[in-house]
Amino acid sequence: MESQPSGTGPLPGTPAASAAEPPRHLPGHIAAALARAGGAADSAGQPWAGRSLSGDDARIHNFDDDDGAADAGYLAARADLLAGEGSEAGVVASLATARVFVPILARLAEEAEGAADAQGDALHGDKQADMALVTLKAPDGRTAMPAFTSAAALKAWHPDARPVAVYAPRAALSAVAEGADLLVLDPGSDLPFVVRRPAVWALAQQRTWTPSYADPELAQTLGEAAAGFPAVRRVEIHPGGGVASLAADGRQLPGGGAGPELRVQLYLEDGLDAAGVQSIVAGLNEAWARNELFAERVDSIELKLQRAAP
Repeated sequence: MESQPSGTGPLPGTPAASAAEPPRHLPGHIAAALARAGGAADSAGQPWAGRSLSGDDARIHNFDDDDGAADAGYLAARADLLAGEGSEAGVVASLATARVFVPILARLAEEAEGAADAQGDALHGDKQADMALVTLKAPDGRTAMPAFTSAAALKAWHPDARPVAVYAPRAALSAVAEGADLLVLDPGSDLPFVVRRPAVWALAQQRTWTPSYADPELAQTLGEAAAGFPAVRRVEIHPGGGVASLAADGRQLPGGGAGPELRVQLYLEDGLDAAGVQSIVAGLNEAWARNELFAERVDSIELKLQRAAP
């Protein structure tokens, strides 16, 4: 059984300019960070007042000497994951200080309406082009925002995209603002890596992310919820079937998949009929859905049922 499923196939390679989405509730610290954009200070918190915007003040970002190569820390964490010596938590942690490139594409705006001509027909102004962030649709329909670890990877994906260099936490904050549940690194490359919603939010908040399947506090919460169902003898958590991802050469990585990332294994007493099992599952789903910690730390789950040993 799967709840809030995430697609496990490759993300589409065709970008689409992000469309306006209905507003969503954001935590106060993220909303405040977004509110500062365009305010009295720049994205680093430095006030605009008194700046000449010449010389060093004219720098538009902190990467003027950037050669466009992938961050060394990210590459090392990814190599450890490939070698079976690292973890996806380690890859996400490496992004905390990594520079990435966010693609921007021109989007054709509507023609401007002008005055009517002598025959009463409306006159149209020139078409205008706006620059827009790019979003993708995952196989399960969720929104994903692409980011690239190197300029070469972005150019190979879409040669017309304009690369904007930002720190990965800033890219994660942009993903939250765009309503994207996933941040996908290097889509279309030999080794894409998907950062799922809880990790995206942790990165945006610049705090350490613990995968749900390795979270002892979450395990305790799930066990406490199951305590209300005597027929549930034990609850275990494991990595879900969607944690792993595949490299182009067929190697499997223990991380970077789109989900489901959490497998909840329920050990049930013997002798339950189908209606009894269904009642337990429905009750647990309802209890977990009301739990704030579960909602924050779990992206998607798969539920496995097993008979408890006598």
